[in-house]
Amino acid sequence: MNQDMKKETSAPATRLVQAAIGDDAAHKAVIPPLYLSSTYKMESLEDHPHYSYSRVRNPTRDHLCDALADLEEGYGAAVTSSGMAALALVLQLLKPGDLLIAPYDCYGRAYRLMAALAEKGHFKLEFMDQYASDSAQMIAAKKSRMVLIESPSNPVMRLADIESITRTVKTQNPECIVVCDNTFLSPALQKPLTLGADIAFHSTTKFLNGHSDVVGGAVITKTKELWDELDFWANSFGLIGAPFDSYMTLRGLRTLNIRINKAQDNARAIVEFLRGQDHVEALYYPGIGAMLSFELKGDVKAFTDRLEIFALAQSLGGTESLICHPASMTHVAMGAEAREKAGVKENLLRLSVGIEEAEDLIADLSTAFS
Repeated sequence: MNQDMKKETSAPATRLVQAAIGDDAAHKAVIPPLYLSSTYKMESLEDHPHYSYSRVRNPTRDHLCDALADLEEGYGAAVTSSGMAALALVLQLLKPGDLLIAPYDCYGRAYRLMAALAEKGHFKLEFMDQYASDSAQMIAAKKSRMVLIESPSNPVMRLADIESITRTVKTQNPECIVVCDNTFLSPALQKPLTLGADIAFHSTTKFLNGHSDVVGGAVITKTKELWDELDFWANSFGLIGAPFDSYMTLRGLRTLNIRINKAQDNARAIVEFLRGQDHVEALYYPGIGAMLSFELKGDVKAFTDRLEIFALAQSLGGTESLICHPASMTHVAMGAEAREKAGVKENLLRLSVGIEEAEDLIADLSTAFS
C-alpha cells in the first residue's frame, strides 16, 4: 500500500506509524534509510534531480515533513534545527511596519526574540491578553499582519480560543496570518489548522520526538503559498534540520499517541493528588495534555532537592518526568517585569509528566511535600 492509499484508508494514528514504511526504492527496507549525504550526483548538465544538495532537500528530512504535514492536516512542512529556528522562520513573513500580536505570557526565549527583533525595526510588536472573553475582538481591532497564539501558554497553562480568535481576526482582516505554537499539546490533542490557523509550529524536541535526545523544530502551513515562501527562507538562511535528527524524530513520532495518552493519564492523576495538598497555593492545568504547573507554599529549593524521579531540568515532552522552575530557567530571558505580568512567580513550578507509573510519580511528590 503506497502512502497516498494509506492516507485515504487509515486513521491518523495508523498513518503516523506507517509514515514512509516500506517506501525504500533501493532495497525494500521496511524502515526508511537514513540519507546523510550532503550532495547528490547529477547525470549531466541537463539533469536537475529533485535531490541535489541537502540544505535544499534531503530524503530523510522529507519523510518527516510529509508525516508532520499529514498529522497537522496541512499542505506542507519545513523541518528546522530547533523550535526557536521554527519561530524565526515564521517571523520572516513579516516586513518592517507590519504589526505582530503575541501573547504576553509566552515562552521566555520566544518573548525575548520577538522583542529584540522589534527593537531592531524588523516589525512592530504588541503583547496582548489572549484569554479574556473580549480578547478576539480586541486583537482583531489591531488590524495586525500576524497573530501568534500559544495555547496552552507556557508555563501558566492558559487556554486561548484559537477558533474564535482566528474567525474574528480574519473577518475583519482576511490577510492576517494566524500562527499557533502547538508544542504543548501536539497534533495528537489539538490541530490548529483545522481550527482556522494558517500555520502551526513546534519544538519537535518536545512531544513529537518524545525521547529528549534530539533538538529540532517544524513549521506546518495550511496553503502552498505560505509553504513556498517559508521554504525559500528556510533554504536561504539554512534553517533546516539535520538528516540524523529528522530520522530520530520520525522514529519518536511513531509512538506519539501511545506516549501522550499515558502521560496525560498520569498528569490527571497528579492533578487530583495536588488538589489535596496544603502546600499547593495554586494549581494550573488546562484539562488536557501532560503539562501542569503549581505555586508552592514553602522552600522551592528544598522541595526540588528532595525529588528522586522528577528531574530538575529544562525542556519537556519526553518519556521521563521533569520539573522546572520557570522564573530562573525557561523564562529568565523575559525580565522580571514581564514575568510578573505573566504570572511567572518565584514559587511557580512546572511539571512535564512522563510515562512512568502514576503511583511512583505521586509518591515522589508526596515525599518532597513531607
